Amino acid sequence: MTFTLLARLAAPLQSWGAVSRFSHRDTHSRPTKSAVIGMCAAALGHDRTELLGPLADIRFAVRADRPGTPVRDYHTVGAGTYPVRPRDIITDHRRAAALSAPLEAATGPSFGHHPLSNWYGAPKKISSDPASGTLISAELSRTALITERWYLADASFVAALEHPDHSLLDSIAHALEHPKRLLWLGRKSCPPSGTIAGAVQAAALEEALTATALLPDATDSCPWAWIESSQSTTGSTPITDQPVSFHPDQRSHTNRWEYRTRISPEPTATEWDVIQ
Repeated sequence: MTFTLLARLAAPLQSWGAVSRFSHRDTHSRPTKSAVIGMCAAALGHDRTELLGPLADIRFAVRADRPGTPVRDYHTVGAGTYPVRPRDIITDHRRAAALSAPLEAATGPSFGHHPLSNWYGAPKKISSDPASGTLISAELSRTALITERWYLADASFVAALEHPDHSLLDSIAHALEHPKRLLWLGRKSCPPSGTIAGAVQAAALEEALTATALLPDATDSCPWAWIESSQSTTGSTPITDQPVSFHPDQRSHTNRWEYRTRISPEPTATEWDVIQ
């Protein structure tokens, strides 16, 4: 026998990065298996260095009841033409005193323009001075960092987790509502809203998704769903989001296969009992 746990993933903003790098952070159109399994591991209190264990064997699907709208956050961080004020940068009072007089004579004690400086933000490259042992900054200038981050706004998904161990899914369901670590939907700035965990059902995930009603804010009566499958399943395609390790220094993923289909919940489908 197999069992399925359904989880409601809803928030003002979500971001499910697929190929995010450095200053460009993308989002997938739907939650990834890696991110959802990672959220379950966090809820259970697992450390990133721990082996995934039975979590790696979970079969995954996601139903897009409310796909949401892609939004871009474009902004600059840092830079600006401001004087380098010793009290903002240097904790060694002797170095601060040496720079205070000429800078304040040229620019005054408050922020203003200074042609020899380009500073805005917190000091970087802080280290101990070999002579005095006090903290000093080795970087007295900053250039602007331009970042582009994508989110899904006003989206709601139903994730399905299938496993033969009922107790495992039951513990995940409890942990999602009583997490040991903070949870977020893909990015730390995207905390989930309202109830997450649904009931554990004695059914395969396809049946569970069909037997469970759409979320209250659904925008489609027959939403798309992406269902994990074998490679031989007709219409299946590979996706590289099967987690292997969440270790900070050895994070890795591998391929799995899934197919896309429409899900039309039954007229007698079980309704959600959620706090939104």
